[in-house]
Amino acid sequence: MEWKDRIETFKRIDVRGIQGNFFQGIKKQAMNTPAGEGLTIVQSFDPIPLYEVMEGLGFEHFTERRGDAEFCAYFYRAEAKQEEKDIPMRPAALTNMPLIDGKLGNIAVNFWDLTWNDAGRYLPYETRLLLSLTNAVGAGRMRQATRELVKAYIHGLDSRALDDVFELLAWNQGIGYFSSEIGPSTLFAAYKTVKRMEKQGRDRGEICETLKEKFGETNPDVKV
Repeated sequence: MEWKDRIETFKRIDVRGIQGNFFQGIKKQAMNTPAGEGLTIVQSFDPIPLYEVMEGLGFEHFTERRGDAEFCAYFYRAEAKQEEKDIPMRPAALTNMPLIDGKLGNIAVNFWDLTWNDAGRYLPYETRLLLSLTNAVGAGRMRQATRELVKAYIHGLDSRALDDVFELLAWNQGIGYFSSEIGPSTLFAAYKTVKRMEKQGRDRGEICETLKEKFGETNPDVKV
């Protein structure tokens, strides 16, 4: 990486201690960075969730650990390109862990990376999202369940798989629970949005944009 000797000229963004979803803000900064320039992101844990997004925008990177709670990730824009695939709902809740303990933050982000990104996983990504969705419903975490549904559909899941999931939820949780808890939930509202728009003949891209708009981070019942 010939650009390593230029990192002192990169714009520095320190996000340590920032709560909530800072990914969109960093992505906006990245998109405004011309080819041949770079950004330095300082975080209290290895910012693994950023790497895929930044690579999609044409960035190369390397990261230095400067202490128990200081990681400097250097991103150099080798070419200005648009992200091939938007990745919704980055795991912003991980930023809560370093507020408790810096080492805990690093453990949490590496656990997330192992669970969702490791090449050794056998089950397809969409299947793991559906398992996470049903586990979340079982634990009463409708916020998480909604996020998993949106991510799965945007990733390319056929809505018929969601039909099966909700049928199994009705079977396993019971009609009473389904009617009083799942039916009125944001989770089921997202499902109904998909089915309604598909029935209307809307294309998948439009449906995905609607899901991100109505059931993304701006929705207080979904954001973390």
